Amino acid sequence: MSFPNLPASVHPGVVTGQAMLDLINHAKENGYAIPAVNCVSSSGINACLEAARKNDSPVIIQFSAGGSQFYGGKGIDNKNYAAAVAGAVSAAFHVRTMAELYGVPVILHTDHCAKKLLPWVDGLLAASERYHAKHGEPLFSSHMIDLSEEPIPENIEICKDYLSRFSKIGMLLEMELGITGGEEDGVNNEDVPLEDLYSKPEEIYQVFEALTPISDMFTVAAAFGNVHGVYKPGNVKLEPKILGRAQTYISEKLGDKAPADKKPVSFVFHGGSGSDVSDIQEAIGYGVIKMNIDTDTQWAYWDGIRQFEIKNHDYLQGQIGNPDGADKPNKKYYDPRVCMRAAETSTVARLNQCFADLKCTNILGGVTQGSDLGPRVGGLPV
Repeated sequence: MSFPNLPASVHPGVVTGQAMLDLINHAKENGYAIPAVNCVSSSGINACLEAARKNDSPVIIQFSAGGSQFYGGKGIDNKNYAAAVAGAVSAAFHVRTMAELYGVPVILHTDHCAKKLLPWVDGLLAASERYHAKHGEPLFSSHMIDLSEEPIPENIEICKDYLSRFSKIGMLLEMELGITGGEEDGVNNEDVPLEDLYSKPEEIYQVFEALTPISDMFTVAAAFGNVHGVYKPGNVKLEPKILGRAQTYISEKLGDKAPADKKPVSFVFHGGSGSDVSDIQEAIGYGVIKMNIDTDTQWAYWDGIRQFEIKNHDYLQGQIGNPDGADKPNKKYYDPRVCMRAAETSTVARLNQCFADLKCTNILGGVTQGSDLGPRVGGLPV
């Protein structure tokens, strides 16, 4: 099964290798970016899949190291990142099990991995290599290596090593160049020098020149004033033209080998909360194919629970007794499924706005639940 509007290689479920690359290239060529949503539970994953289905579009589902540990359970030891590895693998199997049923293509990704967290990605890479040996594709579609706080030469050399290993099993590398400000998942860059929030075209070209001979399966999270967290509109000073200047600079370096659209680099947008939609869409025009979403969906999930409690407050004060009678049971109100569904519905509504802002609606050409062909190779964990 494939989609009328997408390359034939792109199918329902988790996409890896050439299918993933075809999807990313389709986004760049057609002027949209794919929402990349951080998840910490199966409930959050299902909300992402539901939103993608409603918007007839692909989605990227991703996990941070902290989110992965939470998925595995905070009650177990995370020594040597064992819980974070197991949690991410468990989440990956959930996505693989459900994504085809929802009938949408999914890129399965992990988010920021600083130098100290490399053992976490090493564990996930080993899991993907084992999965590849059995199923012919990696467990994950891609991983991010974030060495933006390290010297650029070290950043590039380590990324080269990982890309060499990734490319053998059809997995994509996302690397970060320049620092995303603000704070996320325990990484605090609120006080970094201003100049570190803006990448230079020459630096982006260094990355492109170093990685391209290894594989074309990489993206660059370049800094153009991005800040993690939520801020009032107008408080985030983005400079999307930095990306455009980099594309022009690299295209000139490539000469006749530059692509026809003069966009040799696929960029990733981090820290977009509070950004003007005009800035977001300008960045897409310069080759952004993925935008990370976390802060806004965190609030949306909580707000769904908050609103549910406000609406049903008097039915949530005990197991028995409510305004309808002192002996009336309240089980249908405190059943966790009810408030969690309210959280999911709120998250889907917020994601609908994200899909629209990223011009990522009606991309597939119509989705049908499930696949008439049954699960693809590797589609299910069993």
